[in-house]
Amino acid sequence: MEIKNRTLSNFAELVRTGECKKFRGRLKVGVDLGTANTVLAVVDSTNRPIAGVSAPSHAIRDGVIVNYYESVQLVTKLKAELEEKLGTELPYAAAAIPPGVSEGSIKSIGYVLEGAGFEVMNIVDEPTAAAAVLKITDGAVVDVGGGTTGISILKDGKVIYTDDEATGGSHMTMTVAGHYKIPYEEAEVLKTTPEKEDEIFPVVKATIEKMATITEKFLNGYQVPAVYVVGGSASFREFTNVFEKKLKLPVYRPVHPLLVTPLGIAYNCELPPVTPKKK
Repeated sequence: MEIKNRTLSNFAELVRTGECKKFRGRLKVGVDLGTANTVLAVVDSTNRPIAGVSAPSHAIRDGVIVNYYESVQLVTKLKAELEEKLGTELPYAAAAIPPGVSEGSIKSIGYVLEGAGFEVMNIVDEPTAAAAVLKITDGAVVDVGGGTTGISILKDGKVIYTDDEATGGSHMTMTVAGHYKIPYEEAEVLKTTPEKEDEIFPVVKATIEKMATITEKFLNGYQVPAVYVVGGSASFREFTNVFEKKLKLPVYRPVHPLLVTPLGIAYNCELPPVTPKKK
């Protein structure tokens, strides 16, 4: 996974610093509308990371837009930031949804991108987007998002099964809030503070075990060589150990698991054919 980790580290550095790479040709954008964060990833036609931006968001829950206006405003703002840095327009984008959401929810996410000025080129399910970055042909990709745990099972490079269930990072945050008797927003900050990880992990371990049980149910009837976990909620050091103990399978987590899916969404942005200029 070394090459994939290098790509993710490069993208993470672009998001952290706000810098962008030099580029030629057309660009592709991936918009990851998350329960806790919204991330825009920009890649070139060879899927080389060019730029990225992330911002806190609470406009979506379990793949369903709960505040359309707020979502459009945020994506419009982030799009404008990237266009200014890059010195070019970004007309084309893809989005992603948790597996199994309704047709109406899929359309709503597309409408958010259109409202922000994008032409929507593709809407892919989140674990499949992650698999594109990890270059997995056989195995299971588990995307632990803010609101859901989703899975894609791949065989010979093809997705043969997808599903999701409503347990994710927000459930961890609620557990932390209840344990310490603090507001949800404070609990989210506490949960994501690296220095507090040793204190917080025992509090959320039962929720992670439930995610592993959900994954075990998804895998029933399928033989996979390994499981790959992505999503910000998989950032705890001991996360993979909990999954391995339950699943009795090798479990891998790439660096910067929060950024795998948005980058994969950008990979899946299908640019339209170039129309030859009339002489």
